[in-house]
Amino acid sequence: MAANFFQVKPSAKKAGKEKERVVDPNLQPWVEKYRPKTIDDVSSQEHIVAVLEKTLSSTNLPHMLFYGPPGTGKTSTILALSRQLFGPDNFRTRVLELNASDERGISIVREKIKNFARQTPRAQAVASDGKSYPCPPYKIIILDEADSMTQDAQAALRRIMETYARITRFCLVCNYVTRIIEPLASRCSKFRFKPLDSSSTTTRLEHIATEEKVAVTPPVISTLISTSSGDLRRAITYLQSAARLSAASNPVAPITSRDIQEIAGVVPDSIVNKFAKTLGIDIPDAVDEYGDVEMADVGKTSNNTLRGFDLIREEVRGLMREGYSASQILTQLHDLVILHQTLTARQKSSCALVMAEADKALCDGADEELWILEVALRVNKAVNS
Repeated sequence: MAANFFQVKPSAKKAGKEKERVVDPNLQPWVEKYRPKTIDDVSSQEHIVAVLEKTLSSTNLPHMLFYGPPGTGKTSTILALSRQLFGPDNFRTRVLELNASDERGISIVREKIKNFARQTPRAQAVASDGKSYPCPPYKIIILDEADSMTQDAQAALRRIMETYARITRFCLVCNYVTRIIEPLASRCSKFRFKPLDSSSTTTRLEHIATEEKVAVTPPVISTLISTSSGDLRRAITYLQSAARLSAASNPVAPITSRDIQEIAGVVPDSIVNKFAKTLGIDIPDAVDEYGDVEMADVGKTSNNTLRGFDLIREEVRGLMREGYSASQILTQLHDLVILHQTLTARQKSSCALVMAEADKALCDGADEELWILEVALRVNKAVNS
């Protein structure tokens, strides 16, 4: 009796396991929660979606190579296509997804990939959700971040792709197509994923904000797009972080553009503009989303008698004390100078030259404050010459 007292009934064990498998949607990252379920849900890749829809109807899938910037939907597209081909029941047995940045050696190609590729797919089972799926007689191997694979591993993959092409199709996903060896790239149909345009990103972010009941203003959406540089995954992550930060305050604070910039590690525009104006660059006063003039205190310091070198040095020290990244300051100052309306081409080229020198020095481990000061002084000299 004592032994039986501590035993758990099989049904209770099974119920516990089933309970563990249930994932609360509220605890999911929004990137996964709103990942496209079908290829029709993929944003801003109309040409690729049109081609894949025809492939889906014929079920004759070639080896594929998806390449383009991060966060443009490459992995989401092939996962959605695989689910539409095989359905939820056969997805696990028919699709092998590997991240080549972790598993990129030749041993993985010879063992894991080859063993999966040589297995003949089982007969189609009846879908549990009541829907019918094409379920073609082959499997799919997805190699994410394939540009991280070694040259030997890529070379070993060539023969496997040819030998088992009848029962296994490959999809290579990468950011830099030039890092894929030519014999491997020539065996695949290439699909280039372009950076997402502003309208598609805006529509997607507004949809997620509405579903999550998060109030966002057009300036916040604009800041999300500019800080993410066409990377929708990064923009969604920033939005979720900002929503959590807003909900944590009491009372709930509205999400501002400044919040997004702080989360993204970007130097706020008002601070960059103030620094640029100190260097002699003409910056008009900007009005923020609440109607306040951001530039009212530009050029002022605790000591109003500072001029020239002393004023610039004080501004640089202030930036460094705030802990802002020197490379981020350079990036934003560079964009501001190059896109400036009144600076001449000669002035812009002089500024760009010193910023290039500073970037190289910072990559080599030089002192950040000294090089930001060097950039500031030479930009000041260039714009006032």
